[in-house]
Amino acid sequence: MRVLPTEVQGVFVVELELIEDERGFFAHTWSEREFRERGLHSTFDRSNVSYNALAGTLRGLHYQVEPHGEVKLVRCTRGAIFDVAVDLRKESPTYRRWASATLDARNHRALFIPEGCAHGFQTLADDTEVLYLMSGSYVPDAARTIAWNDPALAIDWPAASHRIMSPKDLNALPYTP
Repeated sequence: MRVLPTEVQGVFVVELELIEDERGFFAHTWSEREFRERGLHSTFDRSNVSYNALAGTLRGLHYQVEPHGEVKLVRCTRGAIFDVAVDLRKESPTYRRWASATLDARNHRALFIPEGCAHGFQTLADDTEVLYLMSGSYVPDAARTIAWNDPALAIDWPAASHRIMSPKDLNALPYTP
């Protein structure tokens, strides 16, 4: 696998190196050793899946405050998403900047999101499924949501004829440190 830096410190696009033949392909999607050797968080405690029936579904921007921060490795296993990570680490040189990647079932890419970053995505196709490897436990009292359209962040989301959002995400406020 190839681990490619983005414009946000600590956020990486993970591309698979496919071993292909007439049957299809085989690839490593994650390796504890390879992540550790690159200095990346390499222990994941849980795996989650998000199914999204319609294109235009927007989830996020979500994060957990310290000491309950989470590391995520996000992969789209069916359909397509525009995936976003926002740097909320005040000591980071890329504080309040965002990185994005299009993840889909054809490019097999993943986005590695370190602790201290908010995460969100918008589906680009109907019947989209997203698989997350995540560190730590979900702690409801530590969970936070930032407005997807926070003008200070200026995320360039793809156009959508209709956005489908949870009430929590729809009513989220702009980021305040």
